[in-house]
Amino acid sequence: MERGQVKRLVLVGLVLAVIILVGAAWVIQARRSMTTSTLAAVLPGDPPRAPGGVRIRVQVLNTTGKHGLARRATRLLRDRGFDVVEMGNASPAIDTTVALDRSGHPEWAAAAAKVLSPAVSRTQRDSSRYLDVTVLLGRTWRAPAQPFDP
Repeated sequence: MERGQVKRLVLVGLVLAVIILVGAAWVIQARRSMTTSTLAAVLPGDPPRAPGGVRIRVQVLNTTGKHGLARRATRLLRDRGFDVVEMGNASPAIDTTVALDRSGHPEWAAAAAKVLSPAVSRTQRDSSRYLDVTVLLGRTWRAPAQPFDP
C-alpha cells in the first residue's frame, strides 16, 4: 500500500468518526428535548406554570401508597418551573391532593395545585421548614401519560 493511499484511508476514517460523533450528539439532544416537551403536548393549551423569576421550593409527599407517584409528580412540577427539593411518602392517606402554603405565599401553593389538578390549596405556615409549598398527593390524582425514558 502506498503512502498516499494510507493518508486517504486515515482521512476518510477521521471524517467518518466526526460524522458519527455529530450524529450521536444530535440524537441525544433530540431525545432530551422530546422528553421535556412531551408533558406540554399531553396537556393542551397554555399549561399552568410556576411564576417566573422566583424559586419555589416544593416538597412532594405521596399519601396513597402507590409506588412512584411522588416521582411522577416531581417530574411534572419540575417541568413546569417548580424546584422540588424533597419527595417521599406520608400518612395518613387522603383522597384529594392538597398543596400547603408554608411560606406565606398562597398564590404559589395555588399554582402548584393548578399543575396537579384536581387539587386544592391551603395555608398552613411553618417557618421551621425551608420550603414554600408541601404537596400531599391524594388518591384522585392521576399522573399524565409519559413515554418510557430513553
